[in-house]
Amino acid sequence: MLNAWHQPVPPFLVNNGHRLDITLCLQGDDLPEQVFLRAEPDNEEWLLIMKGQVADGVWHYQASLSLHQGESVRRYCFKLLWADRQLWFGPLGWSLVPLGQLAQYALDEPDNSPSWVADQVFYQIFPDRFACSGGDHGIKSGSYHHHAAGCDVVRRDWQHPLEDDQDAASTFYGGDLDGISEKLPYLQQLGITALYLNPIFTSPSVHKYDTEDYYHVDPHFGGDEALQRLRVNTHKVGIKLVLDGVFNHTGDSHPWFDRYQQTVNGACHNPDSPYRGWFNFYPDGTALTWKGHTNLPKLNFAEPQVVDAIYRAENSVVRHWLRPPYSIDGWRLDVVHMLGENGGAKGNLHYLAEIYQTVKQENPQAYVLGEHFGDARRWLHAGVEDAAMNYMGFALPVRAFLTGVDVAYHPIQLDAATCAQWMDGYRAGLPHNLQIIQFNQLDSHDTARFQTLLKNNPQRMKMAAIWLLTWIGVPCLYYGNEIGLDGGNDPFCRKPFPWDEKHWDRHLLALFSRLSALRKQSKALRRGGCQVLYAQGESLVFVRTYQQEQVLVALQRSGEGEITLAYNPLLQKGKWQRLEGEADLTTTKNGLQLTLTAESASVWRLPG
Repeated sequence: MLNAWHQPVPPFLVNNGHRLDITLCLQGDDLPEQVFLRAEPDNEEWLLIMKGQVADGVWHYQASLSLHQGESVRRYCFKLLWADRQLWFGPLGWSLVPLGQLAQYALDEPDNSPSWVADQVFYQIFPDRFACSGGDHGIKSGSYHHHAAGCDVVRRDWQHPLEDDQDAASTFYGGDLDGISEKLPYLQQLGITALYLNPIFTSPSVHKYDTEDYYHVDPHFGGDEALQRLRVNTHKVGIKLVLDGVFNHTGDSHPWFDRYQQTVNGACHNPDSPYRGWFNFYPDGTALTWKGHTNLPKLNFAEPQVVDAIYRAENSVVRHWLRPPYSIDGWRLDVVHMLGENGGAKGNLHYLAEIYQTVKQENPQAYVLGEHFGDARRWLHAGVEDAAMNYMGFALPVRAFLTGVDVAYHPIQLDAATCAQWMDGYRAGLPHNLQIIQFNQLDSHDTARFQTLLKNNPQRMKMAAIWLLTWIGVPCLYYGNEIGLDGGNDPFCRKPFPWDEKHWDRHLLALFSRLSALRKQSKALRRGGCQVLYAQGESLVFVRTYQQEQVLVALQRSGEGEITLAYNPLLQKGKWQRLEGEADLTTTKNGLQLTLTAESASVWRLPG
């Protein structure tokens, strides 16, 4: 039997400025006669001979790849040759046939992705429901008529239970930006270093995906001045801020569209409006909208003035908020894959590439995060976003494995091997420096809360927390994850945060705090490679590696597991420290023996 090991991180891959030194480790009785590094820097195959030397029974084969020529994304794999056969090795293991371009290891050199992102623990806030400062700007019942809902807005007491009615978009609890500022000490204590806020710009609804004014923060959130105060406060404590950009559509009360005839030039009722071409209309005058929601007319990017208004012009929306005094650290782009021409997504990659370039012109280190519920790899490989909300690569497989439901809440049976195949297969071919900044969440404002999907199972919620904070990618807590907040689909996933601590799961909060601190201490968790070592039945074990540091994570869904892991270059001899969990790890002469208990997740670390 022949075993192979490689990760696109040190010590297996070392950037020496003008070249990448790449190492493949092999161990076994049937060693190949030749080993090649297969690369295609100019989109043409290169086979570079790898020279081997043995140490402690493991052969280390090395070759160097020049960085002076070719595309910035370096893709490579390994070809092993015997007298009568060949094998290929890549991120998904062995193959009898050559590996396709997107099934190879990849690294973007030079790395143009925002370097700060991988080191963060994000926290998503739905502004109306997180914290209320009690300022005079706060919304009151009857503050205005919400035309799209056909009713006046309603302000609830913070403790009032959410209700499932047709007026959910018109029901407010009074959260605001100054409330967020006041809770920064709480977030710091939790270990949060970056915020992602759902839309904050002026709009009539509580969710604010129906923008009415892109250039002003909603006055009931405290207006532009409150955002300035929040930026001053976040800068003081070193917390980054990413805002939600809703550029696929506006709200129907936006002056450009003006369904309710609050101006004279809106496109909705006036064929001669200067904004008519900014939207698309059927012959009967009905506007094309986002997924049939009549209050969300889609913008038409075939119209140059739309392009100018959203991102191209000097005073465009995208540029405005990246500049002082706000200087946001990035944009989360709502339904990014749907944006385009003539009511559809035609030209999508073209416009997104220009939005991306605009953002980077203003701040090369700004984070461009795309929302995709489905497969985001087309956009990631095209380089039109830094990362995706990683539903397909993280949230959905974790949900399937731990809760038994899929994206549509339909039943799904998934064993550990299939779950690992899903997660590894999805990220294979993505450059490592993009993998470590993909946006991992358990749930969000668009999904039922994980606690509810688990039927309030505390052990599996601990498993999910450990998985979130240790898997490759940047973790994001949806507000309340850390204290066990539950809730079904919208609107129940948007409950007000219960600031009365008697409603908190203190053990879960302590776990999230410890895991955040662990990530801060561990370069392997923030920037390391990720390798599944064992995935069968109910057990899934993976390791994160960087230089000599190794972090081992074991998940046991049900039953008990006895697993033996042989020592190898990703799992070395040493004094392993248990950091979380109740499972036992015993070191033997030849490897590690794990004894896993039902519904458990455990973490061990071998310091570098």
